[in-house]
Amino acid sequence: MHKLAKFILFNILKWKILGNSKLPNKCILIVAPHTHWQDFIYAIIIRKVINQEINYIGKKELFKFPFGFFFKMTGGFPVNRDSNSNTVDIIAEIFKNNHEFRLGISPEGTRKKVEKWKTGFYYISKKAGVPIICATLNFKDKCTRISEPYYPTDNTDEDIKSLKLFFKGIKGKVQRFS
Repeated sequence: MHKLAKFILFNILKWKILGNSKLPNKCILIVAPHTHWQDFIYAIIIRKVINQEINYIGKKELFKFPFGFFFKMTGGFPVNRDSNSNTVDIIAEIFKNNHEFRLGISPEGTRKKVEKWKTGFYYISKKAGVPIICATLNFKDKCTRISEPYYPTDNTDEDIKSLKLFFKGIKGKVQRFS
């Protein structure tokens, strides 16, 4: 699968990957911009190319028949967004109980353009004590850029502002949502 993914990404899609693709055993990977359903396909291919297991969360409805098997097979974890359970605590516990766990999250929380990111990834990172790594899906330049690990401080607003700078000028598949 690794060689096939490399062939598809580099030869057919003419995509490139910049930055350190050797991720820490535990981290949160924020991937943006998320503007189209095809982002998921690109992310799965890129995950195979860099040969790193990366999980993701999705609304529980995605994990039902007929697609549930596919989402679980590709590393998905269902999340009940209607529940009173604390998702941050649940995911921090997953990090604690696993030697290796990398969680890919779209900070926008949707495929539409948003002015303000959801901050769950940030609080998961703090609670679990794991770094945040930024990864772009830049369809304009056909490039994924991966950042160095970022460890949150006690200044949430400044941290989010700093993380957002990594994505400045990046254009998603649907550019009006970037």
